[in-house]
Amino acid sequence: MSTEISKAVLITGCSTGIGRATAEHLAGAGHRVYASARNLDTIADLAGCGCRLVQLDVCDDDSIRAAVAHVVDAEGAVGVLINNAGYGSEGPFEEVAMTEVRRQFETNVFGLIRLTQLVLPGMRAQRWGKIVNVSSMGGQLVLPGGAFYHATKFAVEAMSDALRFEVQNFGVDVMVIEPGAIMTRFGDTAAARVDALAVLNSDYADFRRTLAASIRKTYVAKDAMGGEAGDVARVIETAITVRRPKTRYPVTLGARVLMGLRRWLPDRAFDAVLRSQIHPPTPGRPADQTISPGAAPTNNDSVG
Repeated sequence: MSTEISKAVLITGCSTGIGRATAEHLAGAGHRVYASARNLDTIADLAGCGCRLVQLDVCDDDSIRAAVAHVVDAEGAVGVLINNAGYGSEGPFEEVAMTEVRRQFETNVFGLIRLTQLVLPGMRAQRWGKIVNVSSMGGQLVLPGGAFYHATKFAVEAMSDALRFEVQNFGVDVMVIEPGAIMTRFGDTAAARVDALAVLNSDYADFRRTLAASIRKTYVAKDAMGGEAGDVARVIETAITVRRPKTRYPVTLGARVLMGLRRWLPDRAFDAVLRSQIHPPTPGRPADQTISPGAAPTNNDSVG
């Protein structure tokens, strides 16, 4: 192993959205970037941006081990880990199948845990490292239809807090990125999951249609409350390059407004705000209510 400090960057979920934008941005800024995805064909063009490509499926332990070993063999250690891979699964709590709940946690939480465990020995050995967990404003507040997606993001926030305390004396910083509505394929993926998991003749049918339409509407075009993948990429670069990084980085005005609102409002009052945007499921309720742009569950992008 090299005696030099490795600052090599490993990014998960680079096929689309935030992961792709971050790989392009950091490579363009001179960082040594290892971009990863389940299917290397989806990121082949990133080689032209100066990225090194790694096959990595965050739901496969062998794939995770192989990816980390590849970077360690080449660089001595993973210096910066950006846990970005993830997706949103939306739908009524009662109707989401346990197979989908497990898939959501396997992708958004368990893969992140295993990757982080495997890169930490190298970071501790060189007394330097950066772990960036791409969470969401949805890790600080919960919006209708997103029980299990939000649960994964609350888990990421909690684990980041514990890990930050445990590794700070080894020279390892842990940061959480909390995007609001970002114009990526995340919205298409989340809305598609609502449709795919639908139950016929359900009391929740109208709520599901409303939820899917609301998510799609939110991601049609950027507004003052939302942002683009490049906005998140620039924040991530700041987080890994400043001497003393913040523990959390909200991204977009919408994220800051909604998280601030949730922080100060009692539970029932926040529920009332949500009801002003979308009616809760009710027998016979027509599907005529939508969540306003900037208020739908948001995060990074579909799994890379």
